[in-house]
Amino acid sequence: MNTFRCLWSKRAALCVTLALVALFSPAVLTTAQAAAPLKVPDLKYEKYKLPNGLEVILREDHKLPLVAVDLWYHVGAVNEKVGRFGFAHLFEHMMFEGSEHVGEKAHFKYLEGAGATDINGTTDYDRTNYFETVPSNELDLALWLESDRMGFLLETLDRAKLTNQRDVVRNELRQDEGNPYDVADEAVGHTLFPKDHPYYGNVIGSHADVEAARLLDVRDFFHRYYTPNNASIAIVGDFDAATIKDKIAKYFGPIPQGPPVEKVSVTTPPITSERRVTVTDTVQLPRLSVAWLSPEAFKAGDADTDMFMSILGGGKISRLYQKLVYQMQIAQSVQCNNQSKIVTSMAQCDITARPGVKLEDLEAAFDKEVESLRTSGPTQAELDRARNQHLSGLIQGLQRLGGFGGVADMMDRYNQYLGDPGYLPKDVARYEAVTPASIQQVAQRVFAKNQRAVIYCVPGKKVTEEVPRSPEDTDAKVTVVPPYPADFETAQNWRKEAPKPGPEPTLHLPTPKTFALANGVKVYLIEEHSLPVMSAALVTLSGGEENPKDKAGLAGFTARMLTEGTATRSSTELANDVAQIGAGLGSNAGMDNASVSIGALSNNTLAALDILSDVVLHPAFKDEEVERIRKQRLVAILQESDQPIASALRVGGRVLYGDQPYGFRPVGTTESVKAMTRSDMTAFWSEHYAPKNSALIFAGDLSEAEARRLAEKAFGSWSNAATVAASTVPEPPSPPQRKLVIVDKPGSPQTTLIAFGLGPKRSTPDYAAVNEMNSILGGLFSSRINMNLREKNGFTYGAFSGFFFYRGGGPFFAGAQVRTDVTAPAAKELFAELNRIHTDPASPEELKLAKDNALRSLPGAFETVGSETGLMAEIFVYSLPNDYFQKLPGEYQAVTPEAVAKAAADYVHPDNLIVMAVGDRAKIQPDLEKLNLGPLEIRDESGDLVKK
Repeated sequence: MNTFRCLWSKRAALCVTLALVALFSPAVLTTAQAAAPLKVPDLKYEKYKLPNGLEVILREDHKLPLVAVDLWYHVGAVNEKVGRFGFAHLFEHMMFEGSEHVGEKAHFKYLEGAGATDINGTTDYDRTNYFETVPSNELDLALWLESDRMGFLLETLDRAKLTNQRDVVRNELRQDEGNPYDVADEAVGHTLFPKDHPYYGNVIGSHADVEAARLLDVRDFFHRYYTPNNASIAIVGDFDAATIKDKIAKYFGPIPQGPPVEKVSVTTPPITSERRVTVTDTVQLPRLSVAWLSPEAFKAGDADTDMFMSILGGGKISRLYQKLVYQMQIAQSVQCNNQSKIVTSMAQCDITARPGVKLEDLEAAFDKEVESLRTSGPTQAELDRARNQHLSGLIQGLQRLGGFGGVADMMDRYNQYLGDPGYLPKDVARYEAVTPASIQQVAQRVFAKNQRAVIYCVPGKKVTEEVPRSPEDTDAKVTVVPPYPADFETAQNWRKEAPKPGPEPTLHLPTPKTFALANGVKVYLIEEHSLPVMSAALVTLSGGEENPKDKAGLAGFTARMLTEGTATRSSTELANDVAQIGAGLGSNAGMDNASVSIGALSNNTLAALDILSDVVLHPAFKDEEVERIRKQRLVAILQESDQPIASALRVGGRVLYGDQPYGFRPVGTTESVKAMTRSDMTAFWSEHYAPKNSALIFAGDLSEAEARRLAEKAFGSWSNAATVAASTVPEPPSPPQRKLVIVDKPGSPQTTLIAFGLGPKRSTPDYAAVNEMNSILGGLFSSRINMNLREKNGFTYGAFSGFFFYRGGGPFFAGAQVRTDVTAPAAKELFAELNRIHTDPASPEELKLAKDNALRSLPGAFETVGSETGLMAEIFVYSLPNDYFQKLPGEYQAVTPEAVAKAAADYVHPDNLIVMAVGDRAKIQPDLEKLNLGPLEIRDESGDLVKK
């Protein structure tokens, strides 16, 4: 089930990040070394309440010149009634449409121009929140924006805005409906709860409920719940303690207190006999979902349930993964989690079957594992692993001031549920108090077969709801009453002018300390001691561009096998050791590099390095493991056809680049994965993983002396002399002539519409200008493409453009997931913007916004040790100078209007784009052909031509 819904997730399916790696020698480190005691940070804070009831939570943190503002309204699906499900989420969208003094659709423009990061709003069952992380000199701006929409939204909330956001939310619904198993996720709530229960429906609502929203309903919802006395604000970061309270009083103090909000009283009927439902979806593989009602958030049994679900199906060492995925190989994936909520929590497991496996057989194997854990309880070792993983994740999340799971978000959550923003040490203590016996007791009480809901999702027709749009004259005759008397409005006229930023904070972006080992390994270190966390990575220049033409995906398959067993550890033993220290181990191959990575709490650094050294220096490539992972990757390729974005990327790359390495997805093709042998992988590993081809990167809670010692002992004896020749970087193909490519997905509620073209190399000297041009075109929420397709026309949930900056030159992309019936109009508007970037040059205001966003958002990129490691990896992979990020602000500042126009002329070519449309061909082809986008090709999900 969905735990929250976001206002906007900016091209999440298209984001590309560098893979991270770490390699260390097992000769000097042993897992027997005891970890230091866990250091639990003390979240010191101050909490007070304004006279109007707003709770204020303050915590200073001067590590970076950033401040996180996180505002929680205590309203969510739990406050909704039948026929009005989704109101809280719809209103989350309305809050970004512009308030009285800020102006229409200006919220994002102000924040993006200020260089804010983590800008979003989310709706959950129990709350709605809004957050942004801003440069410290822009704190007044964030307070102005948040206070103005808290106190002065109704003055501008009209029927036109409501109509637009109904369309946007319904597009978000359709986007979800186009994803595999969405109908099954919704069926879980429908099966666990009666129809009048607030948790029954999707948080986002239904098409009927969203379309039924009327102006007076929405205004009443705001008046009832969006009030100071129903909210809390957490401000965390680099603020001035001497002035912060005056600022809060200035912006929020004048807002009148709202009516009292009654405490929610909901009775959840217990499940006393098993409930079963079967739904159909256009998926390749069937899925089994099993869910139970579990103890409320932070109540007795809640932490025990978390541990039960983690032990059952929370990772590679969990019982279900080991039995169903690893040993029996009847499941492709297993995922179990517990959603802790105020009325009742929901524990759920989703198990996707392997091809040819019946759900009845999968369920029988699942039941056996659940019953074994219920009757016998977990071992102490299982509990220790689950607890260490949970606590590690909890503390690593503290690296971020704001955003999902950041410090401000955590403190607001603790405050809402417990009234104690500094509950973290007590939270750690409640998990430390869990025992195998207490888990068994909860399992006996909660997880019986007669207390659960079972949902079978099988391949078939996807049945989705669709209702007509409201009539054009809806709410036309509604009369609204001004919320405040005239004298109050006059007294607030000072809000009409946006606050001026304070003095620009001095940028202290970290420069890595660097040195090299005698064998050629380059070492980078960024020290960061504010939290007990570390990240390590070794990046080697051996990514997908090194794949032979007939072995697409070889680099990725090889990297994947590194974490599937070593000469001394089986795959299971390796997963056990990783989980025991609460670490995160991963391996990957992008287009430009291959990697293995680890992140852990710094009290487990030695054990973490021991694991990584063994993984990279002694990979086993066992035949049985190769065959197991081969099956998984083949099924993953099959599953990509269920995912519209993945289908568009696969086919678009194939048409644009042909048989060049850039033309293939990292996972490879069905044919290439079937053909790869163990010898291919061992050869790739021995020929490409070498000291002269690699960089070791550290970030976090370790000193330079420690880094030098560990690097030398772990890597000093690495002697592989293999190197990768620079000539292997693929040459770009000739620009394509524009054509239209359709991938047919009958019944799809949306069309994934993406145009692909050729872009520049990462080393291009106009990198800064290209990024600022793209910010204006489609890189920001306030970009031309998004404001046209989403905000003006309501065609989509979010529209975008961007570049994949590969070493040899990657693709340009632009598009959106749009409503099926507006596919052609959306394509027309997309190309209107792609052409307008040439005919209507960026205005001074647009360039200033793009430039300010690029400059002021840079500190946020260094907020976590993982992101710092990734940025240093970028320096190595693309041969950038060590002080690159210190000089980057100057490059952004120097971009001229002429440079932006040249970047558009050089890299945005509307006549040389592959126009991909993944959707219902019968419904979209006739109108698309009328646009004369070029010759039409019909291709399947693999990119092969299909006869018309």
